Formats: sequence, C-alpha cells, structure tokens
Amino acid sequence: MPRAEGLNALYDRIRRIEAPARHGVLPFDVAEIDRALPGGGLALGAVHEILGADGDEEDGAAAAGFIAGILARLGNRPVLWCLKRPDLYGPGLLAHGLDPARLVLVIAKRDDEILWAMEEGLRAPGLAAVVGEVGRLPMVAGRRLQLAAERSGITAFLLRRWRNAEEAMAERERPSAALTRWRVTALSSYPHPAPLARHAPSPAIPGSSPGREGLGWGLGQPRWRVELLRCRGGVPAQWVVEPGEVEVADATGHVSLSATLADRPAAPPRREADRIAPAEPFRRAG
Repeated sequence: MPRAEGLNALYDRIRRIEAPARHGVLPFDVAEIDRALPGGGLALGAVHEILGADGDEEDGAAAAGFIAGILARLGNRPVLWCLKRPDLYGPGLLAHGLDPARLVLVIAKRDDEILWAMEEGLRAPGLAAVVGEVGRLPMVAGRRLQLAAERSGITAFLLRRWRNAEEAMAERERPSAALTRWRVTALSSYPHPAPLARHAPSPAIPGSSPGREGLGWGLGQPRWRVELLRCRGGVPAQWVVEPGEVEVADATGHVSLSATLADRPAAPPRREADRIAPAEPFRRAG
C-alpha cells in the first residue's frame, strides 16, 4: 500500500475509534449556533462542560440557566443534579423552562463524590440527563464520564464552579474529555417594553442562596454571551443570545440571537487578555 494511502487509512481508523457513540443531537433551533456544531446540534449521550465568566465562575448562575434551558427541551424525565450545597433557585430554573419537580438532587461535599454520583447516574435508566457541579476535574474522571454517557445515551453536563481565583486559574485551561466546552457570560440586559412589575422576582425558596436568585430574573430582557470554546469536530465561535421569555408561563428553554447580531457575523472568540479586561460592560446574572 502506498505511504499516503496507508496514512489516510490509519487516520480514518483513529477517527472511528475516537468518535463517540451516536445518540442523535438536540438542535438549538438557531441556525448560526447549529451550523457550528457537528450534526447540527448538541450531541446527546455525551459530556458537555459549561463555565461561567469572571465572578460567575464561583456562583455559576448564568451557566446554570443555560443548562436549565437545554434540560427543559429534553422531555419530562427526571434529571439528576449533583452539587455541593443546595443553592439552586427553583423559580429561576422554572423561568428557563425547567420544572424543579423533575430534579433529583444529590448533595456531596467533595468533587470526587460528585463525579462518582454522576457516573452512577449515567448507568441509571430513565434519566433525561445528569448535571454535576465540580471544581476539580481529573482527565481520567472526565474520560470515564464520557464513556459512561456514550454507553447509556444519557447526556451529562459539567458545571464548573471554582472556590477562588487560584483554583479557577489552575483548572480553567486544563485539558478536558468533554465533547464540547462552553462559557456563558451575563451581559447588560435590554430594557423590556412591558411594565417592570411583570418581572418582579418571586420570594426566595427557603435555604436557597441569594447568589443564585438571578437565574432568569431582571428588569429587562436578559442577554448572554455564549462562547463555544472547544468542540470535537467543530470550530470555536461565540454569539450574543437572549434566553426565552422570562415569564414562567411562557418559558420554553429556547434562545434566540440578539437583534444586534442579526445582520452581521459574530465577533471572533475572546483571547485570554480579553477576559481580564472585557471590551464591554457586563453584570452577573446571580
């Protein structure tokens, strides 16, 4: 066999070995986003990693809202959500379309316990998805989750929450076995044409953390910068999106491109320096 043909055959074999099991995709129904993802949507039966930005790297409010919108569109089956403290805000999740009654919560103190619970959940039939909030993510643990998701067809989301700047700096750029890696930043909201009273937040659930009560609530139409930092078989990109209606009765879990981006391409992904000194103001969702 000629050398070039032998190399091509070897590359094809490696791609087949590395390719995840195919369980279909969940489109965002936003053409600009779906075109950036292999298969035209978010791969099911795979692991996806979601980060916040700046101060929200600790609270994870905007990232949790992004995940909630995706989970809202994965049917009505239960969702296993593993976290270190019970600070999810039910009305905020509902505003993104996710019924809190679907959640099965696992509270664990350490990252390794959460990763173990996630892996066990990926073996449990009947779940729509598994979510785990972790700081440290060893490569071996991430790979085990990816393999478990491929076998079961259950989708897993890793919501990265870091306790301090040192942990964030050490983990932010660490290699990951996740199929995709996203960063979600809350931007300044647009003024909403409706009376502000329509969007007054509901009373906090007892035991919830004030730091996450901002899931979906605000005085105007929320906006996020959604960055696809890494995608196996895809290319990095970013978009400014508006989550679906923040009124609970109309929540759908969908996002739409901001009107300011409707007629022009998205800006190139931010560099590390841009993250330290962002070009435009933003506010925390939580």
